[in-house]
Amino acid sequence: MNASDRTPADLLRSALAADPGRPLVTFYDDATGERVELSVATFANWVAKTANLLQGDLGAEPGDRLALLLPGHWQSAVWLLACASVGVVAEVGGDPAGADLVVSGPDTLEEAAACSGERVALALRPLGGRFPQPPAGFADYAVEVPGQGDRFAPFVPVDAEGPGLVVGGEELSYAAIVGRAREDAARLGLGPGSRVLSGLGYATWEGLSAGLFAALAAGGSVVLCRHLDRLPAEGLAQRTEAERVTHTVR
Repeated sequence: MNASDRTPADLLRSALAADPGRPLVTFYDDATGERVELSVATFANWVAKTANLLQGDLGAEPGDRLALLLPGHWQSAVWLLACASVGVVAEVGGDPAGADLVVSGPDTLEEAAACSGERVALALRPLGGRFPQPPAGFADYAVEVPGQGDRFAPFVPVDAEGPGLVVGGEELSYAAIVGRAREDAARLGLGPGSRVLSGLGYATWEGLSAGLFAALAAGGSVVLCRHLDRLPAEGLAQRTEAERVTHTVR
């Protein structure tokens, strides 16, 4: 990664320039058996489409607050990078009533309805599938995102020192996210080609770093596992070998 990268979006652009075909996020849901693998290029395309949806159709602006009510999931990772691309503050598990926008999974729709701004719902079905019946009062992400543009340019340059993320009650700037991610990568011994398996989820900085930011900062990739506690020990050992995992964080 480039030393000049100051935002998560910068890190993604550097990863795309370096090796677009390598895996970046591999996602498992051990409650459903789902496995999804996204290369840097595919992940970046999802981010671009989501950022265009966020900035264009949803009218989000730098500094707006987005309550992110999603579990550790590959689509959550996409939204985090899309927010960083636009300059929107992602509040992980934030209060929808105090947010400008809300993005919700299927289990938090009632809570998310408290947001008076734009509301987006994700079914979190395999392959990014849509809801069988769109939830009332919400835009279905799987319906809205495919038609968005494959390239993204922010209307306003993102301020690296501006607020970027709220997690565990702590607010971090985009530059602070990158700085901490680099520190965590160094502490874990991550480098280009490292492959981190994480079952921590995204509710804490530790989970966000292990399951996305540290590997991205180091030029590595992640194997993000939801419901990892349902996988027996022998299954974890097989996955670690099959996915060529170099580091495990649980």
